[in-house]
Amino acid sequence: MNSDYLTWQESVVIHRGSHARATTSDQRLLDSESEDWREGDPWRVMRIASDFVEGFESLAGLGPAISVFGSARVGSSDPMYDLAYRIGGSLVESGFSVITGGGPGMMEAANKGAFEKGGQSIGLGIELPTEQALNQYLTLGITFRYFFARKTMFLKYSQGFVVMPGGLGTLDELFEAMVLAQTGKVTRFPIVLVGCEYWGGLIEWIRHSPLRDGFIAEGDIDRIPVVDDVESVMDIITEGRP
Repeated sequence: MNSDYLTWQESVVIHRGSHARATTSDQRLLDSESEDWREGDPWRVMRIASDFVEGFESLAGLGPAISVFGSARVGSSDPMYDLAYRIGGSLVESGFSVITGGGPGMMEAANKGAFEKGGQSIGLGIELPTEQALNQYLTLGITFRYFFARKTMFLKYSQGFVVMPGGLGTLDELFEAMVLAQTGKVTRFPIVLVGCEYWGGLIEWIRHSPLRDGFIAEGDIDRIPVVDDVESVMDIITEGRP
């Protein structure tokens, strides 16, 4: 792979070894017991703004893109890795760029599929307590200090979400997108879950608790079809194309 193909945009300074910091920018921002909040927080606004400026500047003009989410804890021998890889390639063949969280596992798989098809393969990483490098299959990689800035980029520059099996981070992105769709903050925004066995229990719970009790509407469930194959994913995504 040609290493020159990766354009690296880094919004955070990395400290290693004895210089490594014990906390992240998000942790320091949310620490209500910090003694320096009166002096530190006003200046922190500038760092928050730099996250947004870096993202907006780097992603402006990207064109149609789909974000693919999924677990970082999946090896290349897992069938879901292969499925995410094929989805990434199919998205590029259909004229989309691919955006992921830039990490390993299913994110890497989707980026690899997009990269090997010659498409735009974007990774939006996040500063974590335990350093997680961006994967090697990116045409553009950005590392953010703040989760909320990173989330804005996923939603602003994507025309839909493909959600593979994953953990709390994946669930967070899924439900945030569902809320924004439900409240009309985003329109014509397809969300598709991949993995009927994995997601079936969640959908059943949503139907038998929030929906049954009237906390959500039937249409809210209809926003999240669950499928098992690349063709079904692409049908849903291309049907929702603006």
